[in-house]
Amino acid sequence: MSVAVRLGKGAALLSMLAVLAACAPGTPQAVGTLEYDRITVPAPEGETITGIHVREGQQVAQGATLLTLERTRADARLMASQAEASQRREALLELQSGARQEDIAQARASLAAAQAQARDARSRYQRLAPLGEEQLVSAADVDAARAAAQSADAQVRAGQAALDELLNGARPEQLAQASAALQAAQARVQAEEATAGKLRVVAPRAGRVDSLPYRSGDQAPVGAPLVVLLVGDAPYARVHVPQAIREQVAVGTPVQVRLEGSGRSYAGEVRMIRSEPAFTPYYALTGDDVSRLSYLAEVQLEPAAEGLPAGLPVQVEFNTGGGAR
Repeated sequence: MSVAVRLGKGAALLSMLAVLAACAPGTPQAVGTLEYDRITVPAPEGETITGIHVREGQQVAQGATLLTLERTRADARLMASQAEASQRREALLELQSGARQEDIAQARASLAAAQAQARDARSRYQRLAPLGEEQLVSAADVDAARAAAQSADAQVRAGQAALDELLNGARPEQLAQASAALQAAQARVQAEEATAGKLRVVAPRAGRVDSLPYRSGDQAPVGAPLVVLLVGDAPYARVHVPQAIREQVAVGTPVQVRLEGSGRSYAGEVRMIRSEPAFTPYYALTGDDVSRLSYLAEVQLEPAAEGLPAGLPVQVEFNTGGGAR
């Protein structure tokens, strides 16, 4: 047998062994990338960015200042709301304090003057009434005197009511309305203070600055993402689990995550897996097409993976012998 024939048979045998090895059942695997939880910090107001205090890729602590926005209009609204609250507070104090002694003295003097006029009008009417009966004065003069006396008596009653109102003070309903108006004004002050405070954009959690979509001088609309943060001590792997091994993977399943190209590996476990496929709906597939389905899953890595950059390709091996089903 020639050397070429022997080499040909050896190559064929190696090819067959490779095919058999590929067909043999092995550890369930899936591929994906490393990711971090993302937090988007939105714009609280449509104001101009006056300062950016971080750079992309920088690690920041919770509460660290990220950006500052223009405060002119927010400060003006805050001052207006504070002035309104002060006005409402003084109005309530005025009602609670009651009338001033000077106002009460003036009301008593007005009442005394009205009483004097009423006495004079009644006396004149009493003098003219008998003369009218004897037809010594006209009936019109008597009627005019009677009307004047009645009007004077009405002025006395009005003056007495005004004095009583000052002495009794504000009604409970007026005090309740003034108190409610003050509380509403104070609530507006708190809202404006909160809005003005948010113009200094801070990090809600410790993390790494992933993206700064806007630059200093830009005016982002309300709700637009000003900063995107990557948070979490260790990354997680986002993978697509093939349909063939879906039933073997559940939340809590332990895994081994290998970094492509570096040879390093980290332990982890499945923290989430979707119940619906990521691509073609299952009811639209038949036969072998079902194997094309995949299910999005997230695998949390051990703390030793802290600091690994996002986006690295990984290969996940599922230890289906353990974990919850």
